[in-house]
Amino acid sequence: MKKVWIYQADRFLTQPEYEEASTRLQDFIQEWTAHGSQLAGKAEIKYNLFIILTVDEEVAQVTGCSIDKSVRVLKELEESLNIGFFNRTLIPYRDVEGNIQLVSRDVFEELCKQGEVHQDTIVFNNLAQTESEYQQHWEVPFKDSWHATVFK
Repeated sequence: MKKVWIYQADRFLTQPEYEEASTRLQDFIQEWTAHGSQLAGKAEIKYNLFIILTVDEEVAQVTGCSIDKSVRVLKELEESLNIGFFNRTLIPYRDVEGNIQLVSRDVFEELCKQGEVHQDTIVFNNLAQTESEYQQHWEVPFKDSWHATVFK
C-alpha cells in the first residue's frame, strides 16, 4: 500500500518558491529513512498549492520518527518561504472556469449559500490517506465530498 500525506499551502507558490520547494523536497526524499531503511518516497507539488508526499510501504514501513522528519521539512519550508502548510481553515475549490480558488471557511460557506459553490463544484479532499484515494477521490464534486456534510 502507498501512504499519502497532502499538505496545502495558505497561498499559491511563486515560480522561484516552487523551484526551491521542489529541490528541498527531492533532497529530503533521497535521505528519508525509517529506522535506517530507505523509504520508497516521492514528493510532488500540484497546482503550486499542494505538496503530496507518498511512501510505498511494501518497500519499507513509515514510522513516527519518519513522519516527524517529513513534518520538520515542511516546517523548514514554511519558515524559508514565509508560507503556511498547516492552516486547515482555508478551502480550495475550482471556480466555473476551472481555476483553483482558495478562500476562508466563512467565505466558502457564503459561496455555498449564494449558489456559486454547488453540488457539482470540484473541491479537494486533502484527507486522502492512500495513493488510490488520492488518485480517485482527491478532486471530487462537492456532493461526493466531506464538504457536503459540513456546508449544507
